[in-house]
Amino acid sequence: MELTEFIIKTLTILVVFVLTLLIAMYSTWGERKVAGFIQDRMGPNRAGPGGLLQPLADAGKMFFKEDFIPALANKWLFISGPSLAMLTALLASAVIPFGSTFRYGGVEVVLQGVESNIGILYVFGVVALGVYGIMIGGWASNNKFSLLGAIRAASQNISYEVAMGLSLIAILMMSSSLSLGDIVAQQHGGNWNIFYQPLGFIIFLTCSFAECNRVPFDLPECETELVGGYHTEYGSMKLGFYLFAEYINMFVSSAIISVLYFGGYNYPGMDWVYNQLTAALGTTTGHNIATLIGTGVFFGKALFFIFFYMWVRWTLPRFRYDQLMNLGWKKLIPLAIFNIIITGASVLFLKPYITALLN
Repeated sequence: MELTEFIIKTLTILVVFVLTLLIAMYSTWGERKVAGFIQDRMGPNRAGPGGLLQPLADAGKMFFKEDFIPALANKWLFISGPSLAMLTALLASAVIPFGSTFRYGGVEVVLQGVESNIGILYVFGVVALGVYGIMIGGWASNNKFSLLGAIRAASQNISYEVAMGLSLIAILMMSSSLSLGDIVAQQHGGNWNIFYQPLGFIIFLTCSFAECNRVPFDLPECETELVGGYHTEYGSMKLGFYLFAEYINMFVSSAIISVLYFGGYNYPGMDWVYNQLTAALGTTTGHNIATLIGTGVFFGKALFFIFFYMWVRWTLPRFRYDQLMNLGWKKLIPLAIFNIIITGASVLFLKPYITALLN
């Protein structure tokens, strides 16, 4: 790897890391504003203009609160739980393609932390590890409510990962690639997967709510039954890590939804904008500005889905645990299998017919 490419890649990873943290931090502010709007109240409005400094005030409060570890808890595992949850949440964003390519000094670098040909498998592997942070924290707390919350989280994540994986198989059958970069590139020109996989998208979106432990699937921290669930005994920054990891997971899943179903950094009229910019500003500057516009569009799509998460949270009530399991095993998994069969039949029989007709 050349020095220029290394520097651009390092800067890309740093920017992605900082942006992920920044979006997660201000999602806490956005969620309170959305909740306030839905409940006809102001939301945060004391710390800074419009309450914009509220996330910093929350972070200060978390950092300076007394760090408490219960006497009968397993100390090291108690600390490891939130650390692992935070680590796995941040790792998942490494393979997401945030934009096309960036040119500098004759070198063209992809705006992606790691360009992997098994990107989607990597995301699944890392997301599956996230539940260990909750399990370890819940068990190490030596509290029955924490343990029950952790067991719920594990069974919920395992149940919904099956349906989520099955919904993705249809996308993989269509794209013939596990690379997120390839999947985005194939959706260029308005050829977004949402038009071919609406059922798969609904299944994936529903499972994402369950994987992020968001309402109506927030059974692991159900306060009406389990006090605070797996983080009952947590306080100060360790509790902050758990809460922060949830918002990072929300951003990552929103970004993955944008990549898989909504074209990632592609947008209507993209080629026209690219041609205008390169004609006016030159091939390098025009290309880079076009890439930045695509990246902005990508973040716009991801932020919309973050808003959708918040909207649902403050609109729908929480499911009962039996309803949660029934939905996962008896509804979503059969629907996902049906979607695979339909997609397979379309790829085998319908696609060659349409291709021959168009040619």
